[in-house]
Amino acid sequence: MNRIYAAPILLAVTLGAGAQPSTNAVASPDQSRPVSLKDCIQLALTHNFDVRIQRFNPVIEFNALRADYGGYDPSLTVSGKASHNNVGQWTQVTSTNGVSSYVVVPQISDVDAFNSAVGGSTPWGLQYNLSGDVAQTEFNSPGSPASENASGQIGASVTQPLLKNFWIDTTRMTIQVAKNRLRYSEQGLRLQLITTVAAVQTAYDELIYAQENVKVQQEALTLAQTQLDQDRQRVVVGSLAPLDVQQDEAQAASSQASLIAARNTLSVDQNTLKNLLTDDYAHWYKTNLQPTETLSAVLQLFDLQDCWGKGLTKRPDLLQARLNADQQGITLKFDRNQLYPELDLQATYGYNGSGHVYSGAFDQYAEADHPYYSYGASISIPLDNTRARNTLKADKATFEQELLTLKQLEQTVMVGIENAVQQVASDYEGVQASKQARIYAEAALDAEQKKYSVGKSTTFTVLQLQSTLTTDRGAEIRSIANYNEDLAKLAQQEGTTLDELNINLELQ
Repeated sequence: MNRIYAAPILLAVTLGAGAQPSTNAVASPDQSRPVSLKDCIQLALTHNFDVRIQRFNPVIEFNALRADYGGYDPSLTVSGKASHNNVGQWTQVTSTNGVSSYVVVPQISDVDAFNSAVGGSTPWGLQYNLSGDVAQTEFNSPGSPASENASGQIGASVTQPLLKNFWIDTTRMTIQVAKNRLRYSEQGLRLQLITTVAAVQTAYDELIYAQENVKVQQEALTLAQTQLDQDRQRVVVGSLAPLDVQQDEAQAASSQASLIAARNTLSVDQNTLKNLLTDDYAHWYKTNLQPTETLSAVLQLFDLQDCWGKGLTKRPDLLQARLNADQQGITLKFDRNQLYPELDLQATYGYNGSGHVYSGAFDQYAEADHPYYSYGASISIPLDNTRARNTLKADKATFEQELLTLKQLEQTVMVGIENAVQQVASDYEGVQASKQARIYAEAALDAEQKKYSVGKSTTFTVLQLQSTLTTDRGAEIRSIANYNEDLAKLAQQEGTTLDELNINLELQ
């Protein structure tokens, strides 16, 4: 069987050694197209709408996860500002004749300031900020020489939480949840692949059954028509009453109606399989799919404990339920941490710079002989912490609910697998019984026809045995189809559909 590989962005398909790639090309309208089950599965994995839609979910979650890592992206801030300030100041002025007066003398200052900073946080909760600023001030006042100076600081500051937000904070919780959701979406894709493949297997078997059933109904019509033709000859020669022919005509009409219904079922089953295989039905609707495989019943034995083990470890929906519980566990971890006080260590270190102009301040930065630093700690204790305490209680209850849901699903899986195993065993017995019934019906009809040919039986009896044979033939192929379909359902219950068909889904 083909091997299917999937990347996180698109479902990449690689065929097994020696296989020819399948395409969505179809035969010309009204022409037949032979297809194997492998061909159908390959087409479905490539073109089925449900698969194509579902395979985008890991892409979405993958990019959402990468977006959440943006919480650690540093931010750069740069600003510049020029300001002018003209302040009038009352000043006493004495004239040459000794008269004093007060006048408003303007005091003018012009400041050019520049600031820059890079800040962010780390995966262990440390918050950092690297900053630098410098400002140049020019002061002018009438009667006084202009003066200017420049000053600033360059340094770093860090804050490290020790309790609240230490082992988990909002960013880390969001990332952990996003990783969980990515794995959840991957299991969702596996679930869709299993569902689609199982549906293709069932539709393929149903199409074979529908074709075989058309043959059975055609044979029934042939038998009825042959009996009618023979009895009409007997009426002509006078060996049979005309009323007996009416029974033959009724049987032929009934067989014709059954054949029409079987052909309609075949058409519906054709469409069902086509819908699973293509994303362009307009190019398929007139194509006549011809399965290249036949229905057969090969005995398979199953160990219930082994089947349970597979189901409990491989079922995608069960794995998704466990991921839901894990997600709630992440939330609980965050909630517990939020109960702690905020105890933070804080430190700063840097250098001062000053001069008449910018260059003087920058020179002192380079010389690093005017340092400044600080260190300390701060604690913030919520007096009641109502929100955090009750949020934790609610999320604990939600976690317990998730665990119960998980246990319920595990039990449902076990019951479903046991029922499926029993159904497969029952189906195989039904295949053997229906086969014997068909053999006996053929022998009985053959014997009765021989008796009828020598006048020792009636038309009614022959027609009744013909109906019985048609029923038994239909029941035999129906039982074989049921057996194969229930084998596919058992694999679906176990979550082993892809493994059994050698379909390998790899999300890299």
